[in-house]
Amino acid sequence: MTRLTTYFDAYAARYDLYKNGRWCYEDGLLYIGLMALHRQSGDRRWLDHLLRLAGSQVGEDGSLAGYTAQEYNIDNILAGRCLFYLAQQTGEARFTRAADLLAAQLASHPRTAGGNYWHKQVYPHQVWLDGLYMGLPFQIEYGLAHRNEALVSDALAQFERALDLTTGPEGLFVHGYDESRSQHWADPVTGQSSAVWARAVGWLVMALVDVCELVPARAPTQRTLALLQAVLRQQQPSGLWQQVLALPDLAGNYEESSASAMIAYALFKAHRLGLIGPEGRRAAELAHDGLVRTRLHVNNGQDRLTMIVQVAGLGGFGGVYRDGSPGYYLTETIVSDDIKGVGPFITATVERNFGT
Repeated sequence: MTRLTTYFDAYAARYDLYKNGRWCYEDGLLYIGLMALHRQSGDRRWLDHLLRLAGSQVGEDGSLAGYTAQEYNIDNILAGRCLFYLAQQTGEARFTRAADLLAAQLASHPRTAGGNYWHKQVYPHQVWLDGLYMGLPFQIEYGLAHRNEALVSDALAQFERALDLTTGPEGLFVHGYDESRSQHWADPVTGQSSAVWARAVGWLVMALVDVCELVPARAPTQRTLALLQAVLRQQQPSGLWQQVLALPDLAGNYEESSASAMIAYALFKAHRLGLIGPEGRRAAELAHDGLVRTRLHVNNGQDRLTMIVQVAGLGGFGGVYRDGSPGYYLTETIVSDDIKGVGPFITATVERNFGT
């Protein structure tokens, strides 16, 4: 693991906060990885990286840099998962206050008529798989910490409804659902988007296995296992997963790194938790080995994780309308070392080492 330890340390050391220092989910993915590394190894450097980066965004009063609750952006909740750990490690009240601030957003966050959080204020009436990972594990952790059973039950109910609303082909799930059916990407009957985007499935499986660890007696275990088995059927001989799932012959479809790292993490953890048998761990090892072998490349003397789709979504963004078609997902920019790939790669690596 020496090469990967060196890579993760160098990556954290040179990391620039993703949105010019504003509190955001992208930074949160690194924070979750650094927590995992510190928990597993006890090596102080990982906590130091976390304190240097996350600590700079949290004020003494618990305020968060550039954060406005009234944006009602579910993405902004994710990085809050580091706050429980930082409060525990440092004893500093500012981290607890910041978690309270994020919980207050959720308390007034707009919901669909069915009860699920809108993805964002600017994406009203919509549920995206991404948002399940961004908001609900935090809500469960917060509920457990405060012995608030209603928060835990609400989050679990949101998972069940979201899975029902986004059920797609071959045991997989489509990227999004529009309750209003007003978006061009939404089917006028079902409200669903049309494609199975691999990273959206990655967000979902990470969320589900995290919930299985947080509340094992109440988590949607059978639905989690069914999804993991469906995902295994999509794995390519390289060990990786394609950008658009369930369409292996789609022209231009390619094996994408962030989704592959997310799914590997989920499989490693699912095996550690006893949710899936040895075939799940073997598939995760094949994926992790494939990432190291084919996607970790030296550039200017430093390792870089390559073939990460920078962003993808639904609806208007940056003057472009993202129609959610299979072909759309193949048009987005591919980059190297984006945290949406590196963060899950870190946690997959930790799970591989921890789960043996």
